[in-house]
Amino acid sequence: MQETIITIQETTNNTILKFNSTKILINGGSYEFSNIDEAKNSPLAQQLFYLPFVKKIFITANFIAIQRFDIVEWTDVQDEVAEQIQAYIADGNIVVNEQISSTKKEAIEVYAEVTPNPAVMKFGTNKALTQTDVEYKNIEEASKSSPLAQAIFNFPFVKEVFISDNYISVTKYDMVDWNEVFSEVRSFIREYLVEGKTIIKELPNETSKIKEEKTTPNIELEGVPAQIVDILDEYIKPAVAGDGGNIAFRSYDEKNKVVSVILQGACSGCPSSTATLKNGIETLLKEMLPNQINEVVAING
Repeated sequence: MQETIITIQETTNNTILKFNSTKILINGGSYEFSNIDEAKNSPLAQQLFYLPFVKKIFITANFIAIQRFDIVEWTDVQDEVAEQIQAYIADGNIVVNEQISSTKKEAIEVYAEVTPNPAVMKFGTNKALTQTDVEYKNIEEASKSSPLAQAIFNFPFVKEVFISDNYISVTKYDMVDWNEVFSEVRSFIREYLVEGKTIIKELPNETSKIKEEKTTPNIELEGVPAQIVDILDEYIKPAVAGDGGNIAFRSYDEKNKVVSVILQGACSGCPSSTATLKNGIETLLKEMLPNQINEVVAING
């Protein structure tokens, strides 16, 4: 089991601070509490509300966001709050009692969508699945961190599984056609989610690293790399997510002006991914960052 580490991340609202966790906190979805009474199913939130400056708490799978009252500045108290959260989680305490919280049955919907990649089917859902994109190439990888992905790999035709915030992209082998099996996979995923089973129990280290590089440019990146990440997040990621895929920034070679990305989900192995890279991403980056980009390459494509 990996050590729990809490890192602090600023937000655009100076009264709200995010405390990111390397350990999965809850099984998908999110919880918001405005006072200690609302937090009766979250022992951690109740504990945090005893701090006089805590106004609101928002808990997701891998971070806790806290809004403060104006009686203090975050710089005066943020380290102590991070230490308190880290110690609480490290002791194995419950963050949210989800069995109690889920007494009101969720109406789970799962729908199947074709993607530009004929080997990949996208299964969208109205339930939040993860705050961090995760990809698994085989059942062994999945067994280490995602019971849901591991269960999907039990279908003999499943080659890869990619889980994003509200959808799952499944890559199949050529042994079957999707029109023969998609209904069975869709029903299986829906039943799994309805039963409230664990989606992700621990983040894969490499995926966490990719996500960190991709989503925290204000902390990890600056200059051209940070601009590249902003452009990918605002203009590219929403489009490819609609097709069941993801393109994540990996590195920028300043000398040769080459951007390296990682293709995930339906984008990985897609016949049209080269055209997407060259005609879509590369062209857009060259236009928005003149004289800074020569080429965009996929390190896994």
